[in-house]
Amino acid sequence: MKNLKIISILLLFSIITTTASSQEKEEKAGSVIQTLTPSKLIARGHFDIKWFNNLYTQTESTFSDGTEPRETFFTSTVEGYTGVSDTKRVNVGLILEFRSNVVADRDALDVFSFDGERGTARSGFTSIAPSVKVVPFATASNFSIQSSFFIPLVDNEVEEGVFLDQKGFIWQNRFFYDYTFPGDAFQLFTELNAELNFGDETESFANNSLNLTPGVFFSYFPSSKFTVLALAQHSQRIDLGNNFEQDFTAVGGGAKYQLTNELNVEILYTNFVRGSNTGLGETFNLGLRAVF
Repeated sequence: MKNLKIISILLLFSIITTTASSQEKEEKAGSVIQTLTPSKLIARGHFDIKWFNNLYTQTESTFSDGTEPRETFFTSTVEGYTGVSDTKRVNVGLILEFRSNVVADRDALDVFSFDGERGTARSGFTSIAPSVKVVPFATASNFSIQSSFFIPLVDNEVEEGVFLDQKGFIWQNRFFYDYTFPGDAFQLFTELNAELNFGDETESFANNSLNLTPGVFFSYFPSSKFTVLALAQHSQRIDLGNNFEQDFTAVGGGAKYQLTNELNVEILYTNFVRGSNTGLGETFNLGLRAVF
């Protein structure tokens, strides 16, 4: 009986030690929001699915002085990727976009009515894109490139004065890089989004132009499962023959939280502080991401 008690105590001590060690390793490794930034890829047999919702609303623009009738544009994007290499250097996937827009001073939340009221609202799936993500250098897993080719699903860019989405092909290349400072409490993430728009100039304001959008995101992690961040982005549309140029600068912030080992949620807010040939509105964003 005495030997049985000793064995039981040793087993219990072993279980406690193993559990503590496992928890320590998990905390050290960090959560998905800390270790699997958009710069990082997943291995073969794993999946990375993100549902991101962006609501942009404006009552001001650079086209006039003072306030204007409210216009609101809602974009819901689903991105899905899977790994095709054990070295986490190649992912393939698909992007699908849905939009709902309302104009003529309708309430911002009317984008969720999906009523298609003539002259004030439009909605529908607007584009689909096959996509690939690669880590070009084996020694730099925190630098990656995402290349996507967007195919328009809209018949007309504007109908009865209501814009839905661009009617043109877009070759998008996004360059990602992140750096985690010693101590794992602070992280810097940078992105350069380069979009080549092409198609019939009469069908879209953006066709035959190049859009460059650099962005900087600075995150603070009070814990491995929670982060707050500040961001700044600038977008510059370069005329490649369509006689239209555009630019804007936006700043904002947000937070992310790891709900489970696989699922995290993020909220973001941005404000368009300046620009030319653009609206001067604000965005409210909500995203869910599952990695398994």
